[in-house]
Amino acid sequence: MSVSKVVAAAVQAAPVFLDRDATVEKAARLTKEAVAHGAGLVVFPEAFVPTYPDWVWRTTPWADREWYERLYDQSVTVPGPATEALGAAAREGSTYLAIGVSECGGGTLYNTLLFFGPDGSLLGKHRKLMPTGSERTVWGMGDGSTLPVIDTPYGRLSGLTCWENCMPLARFFLYSRGVDIWAAPTLAQGDGWIASMRHVALEGRCYVIGVNPCVHADQIPADFPHRDRIWPAGQGADGWVEPGNSVIVAPTGAILAGPVRHQETILYADVDPAAVHAARRYFDPVGHYHRPDIFQLHIDTRPRAPVVRRDGGPAGPNPSAPEATTGSSG
Repeated sequence: MSVSKVVAAAVQAAPVFLDRDATVEKAARLTKEAVAHGAGLVVFPEAFVPTYPDWVWRTTPWADREWYERLYDQSVTVPGPATEALGAAAREGSTYLAIGVSECGGGTLYNTLLFFGPDGSLLGKHRKLMPTGSERTVWGMGDGSTLPVIDTPYGRLSGLTCWENCMPLARFFLYSRGVDIWAAPTLAQGDGWIASMRHVALEGRCYVIGVNPCVHADQIPADFPHRDRIWPAGQGADGWVEPGNSVIVAPTGAILAGPVRHQETILYADVDPAAVHAARRYFDPVGHYHRPDIFQLHIDTRPRAPVVRRDGGPAGPNPSAPEATTGSSG
């Protein structure tokens, strides 16, 4: 496939806390800003819409009903009005858009990464395979059917969410699909995470766009139950709930932009597919630097339906299966 260069944008921003429509509107506005600076690919943080439920790390498990109910009420149905609005933002800017959402998949929520094309279509979605720690009290697990790889004029686009990037076999599967641009929405903090982003780029010989939210305690509404107890204004680094930690890395492991913390901002970097090809000449983890005679990975990409009929008839709607998409996933 013919490929060309593109400007990638990593949007480090705060959502409008637990307000789906206002956060989608902010995402559209920031997408427009990034496009005005030349971006053809815009990436947002993990669970940006309607917000990452940070309280799960700060409270007693299962004691968060009133907060969870708000999260559930404001989560995103795929497809639905929120995805239509996000698709419209991508279409208006003629850009590819990757954004993390809390997805309502029936009675269960999922930590989901959505991919939109420049025509506004939903090209694919990835449900986090393994919610981390306390996240398991609010999000279910995705299955192997939601690991899309999107063909773009700039190379193949995919990625993993937060600590999924530390799962070697998940990375290897995406490497085997020829990923050139790797989106890594996350909340992970510190220099160790930056080192991980550089390692993924160097191992996969791909561009990595690591994107964090940046949220201060003052941005959480005063009427949020027990706000001052959960997020004291002076807690942590001067009241930062999520300090950011966004970075863009080249296929050589070199940092192109960031890391940046303690401010809402947009990082930009040029993405050149030729640099991917040059880097893989030296090291291709699924090509000449792999030994399939010794190591093999087996993956099950079938959707895990809750009901399976043996008579060949339809099993009915499956809330855990991905919606049909219009873009390439293969």
